[in-house]
Amino acid sequence: MKLTKLIPVLFMSLSASLTAAPFAYVPNEGSGTISIIDTQTDATVGEIPIGGKPRGIAISPDGKRLYVSEQKGEHVDVIDTATKKFIKKIPVGDSPEAVYVNQDGSLIAVANEEANTVSLIDAKALKIKATIKLSGKNPEHAVFSPDGKLIFASAEEADKVDVVSVEQKKQIAQIDVGLRPRGIAFTPDGKKAFVASELVDTLYAIDVQTLKVIGKVKTGVRVNGVTMHPNGKTVYVTNGGDANVSFVDTETLGIKANVPVGKRPWNMAITADGKKLYVAAGRSDLVNVIDTDAAKTIKEIPVGKLPWGVVIK
Repeated sequence: MKLTKLIPVLFMSLSASLTAAPFAYVPNEGSGTISIIDTQTDATVGEIPIGGKPRGIAISPDGKRLYVSEQKGEHVDVIDTATKKFIKKIPVGDSPEAVYVNQDGSLIAVANEEANTVSLIDAKALKIKATIKLSGKNPEHAVFSPDGKLIFASAEEADKVDVVSVEQKKQIAQIDVGLRPRGIAFTPDGKKAFVASELVDTLYAIDVQTLKVIGKVKTGVRVNGVTMHPNGKTVYVTNGGDANVSFVDTETLGIKANVPVGKRPWNMAITADGKKLYVAAGRSDLVNVIDTDAAKTIKEIPVGKLPWGVVIK
């Protein structure tokens, strides 16, 4: 091959590698950074310095913007994923934790732990639309239902899930679960939600229409993060005290597998095809990659200190 023909080929190959997708983004609260992982190679390919204590993380549906809560600074950082530069810092309530985006990308929800509120942010204007007071103390997660009509919020100092109407911009109900509800995930059809209650080591299944608990299962010690498979048949639960992840059948609530991971597994994310689950193992300073079909860890990826969670796009 002539050199003149080889150069464009090399350039195209390099360009493709730089724009490879999807990426996993991991907030490291102990080192004030976001680690970037190429999910094709499962290698760390970059890092974004945040400063402070980044915790919650979400990404726009088009993958162009990251939304990261900076707990010490009491704001949400909006970051351009292409340039890795800050677009804006949005002040929110005291001690912001988890961040979520609704399916059409128009709204961002932030749980503010010390303020006992959820900040609802207009994703286009990057301004707060509403600050919603919750009954539960120290809320950590505030998750949109698939249709975007409700937010389920969990609080560390509570035994209930607070239900927020997005349209009314206020709390409208509570659902009794176990002590210290943590991670929340909905089935894709929006009919069920699953909530992990840490101090009772139990995962609760909730009927979203009636807002009632319809089942529960003990998965492991100090349950925490919850992530749904795209097909809605399996829900994944981190057990912080057991250092593993439970695979739970969403219909029978039977445990299909327990997969060992690093110390203090916390929050997770799954690829769009459902084949790989990325688990932030906080006290091991790494992300475990689980093959969901084989139910086993296939890679351990070193990241920053105290990784809190993962988002993939």
